[in-house]
Amino acid sequence: MAPLAIGIDVGTSGSRAVAMRPDFSIAARAAAPLDRFGANGRDPAVWWAAVEATLKELLSGVDRAAVRAIAVDGTSGTVLPVDGAGRPLAEPLMYNDKVSDDAMLAAIARTAPETSAAHGATSGLAKALWFQRMPGVHAVLHQADWIGGQFSDRFDVSDENNSLKTGYDAEERRWPDWIAETGMRLTLLPGVARPGSVTGRLTAAAADLFGLRREVAVVAGTTDGCASFLATGAADAGDGVTALGSSLTIKMLSDRPIFAPRYGIYSHRLGDAWLAGGASNTGGKVLAQHFPLARIVELSAAIDPAAETGLDYYPLGAAGERFPIADPSLQPRLLPRPESDAEYLKAMLEGIAAIEALGYQRLAELGAPRLTSVRSVGGGAANAAWTEIRRRKLGVDFLPALSDDAAAGTARLALMGAREAGLL
Repeated sequence: MAPLAIGIDVGTSGSRAVAMRPDFSIAARAAAPLDRFGANGRDPAVWWAAVEATLKELLSGVDRAAVRAIAVDGTSGTVLPVDGAGRPLAEPLMYNDKVSDDAMLAAIARTAPETSAAHGATSGLAKALWFQRMPGVHAVLHQADWIGGQFSDRFDVSDENNSLKTGYDAEERRWPDWIAETGMRLTLLPGVARPGSVTGRLTAAAADLFGLRREVAVVAGTTDGCASFLATGAADAGDGVTALGSSLTIKMLSDRPIFAPRYGIYSHRLGDAWLAGGASNTGGKVLAQHFPLARIVELSAAIDPAAETGLDYYPLGAAGERFPIADPSLQPRLLPRPESDAEYLKAMLEGIAAIEALGYQRLAELGAPRLTSVRSVGGGAANAAWTEIRRRKLGVDFLPALSDDAAAGTARLALMGAREAGLL
């Protein structure tokens, strides 16, 4: 009987879980949409109902006695206040919610170092400042912290990745002193653990609920973005992962941190390595403004990816870019338009591939390693013509992603914790 570690991913639309063996092979998967448990996807009770249903389904297909550890990832920047028993005191502020208090934002802008990820109206620190005013607040947690607490009854611990946007200093590995100068009460912020480290064990209630042993370790998780990177199997400095979804996001494993907020670049700490990257406003959402998906598939089959169109496009849906060019007024460049729809799509794919190449080049210019390989995830990864265009532009090995499921990346952290605890 091979031991198992479980990774749970809680996203904006649902919960997913993976049971993983020590050789990283997947023994079982399960998923549940949030809307099955209520219309309000920002209600923590809905999150937990989806996690409970997902985990029970997953465990129905494996030997429960083989489970050694559990870890959770959540959406980065989703924050909620809790009382001393871990009960939510208000509706969470989600990853893309903005705090509209100008005084709070000014306090952060005035005191936070330029390289901190805590700047901006959607930052975790802005939300923590907002929530600390609530009567009875005992702690301000991130989504993954709170869900992990349902297993361990610990509502005083977070991980280094979820804490980054709340102002955590990943290089010094502590909450920096300047946070108090914003007016934030440091006693309300959780302790911070390394992703993949053991933070507790299952409570009796959680063990009974899921039919698991009390000895199962609860392990510090990560953000959904970091989990997605880990799931691919990328593990060496210079390994890159490109997500070709509605937007274009690139991440690279680096031997040093890269912080360049003027380009939207931050680095998450993963053990002794760093995960650096950024997100462009280009991507599949721009393509969808011009062609429906079925038409993109049809036109892609007619593309010769080996020959250049000669068109220098910068595909954007509207003015403004954040990475690899930081210019809020940058205009889309999608002219001249060829008569052929296939040629037009091809020029857009070339343009997005050029932005991807510039993004990895930007990371190298700022001190990251030279790109050595790329793994691709997201819907665009299945487009063979686009892949060949990207391969030509990037000039590195394209390796298969072992998984594009964030829960698989979190399961890898659970395995790390199980090894640390001597459970494997």
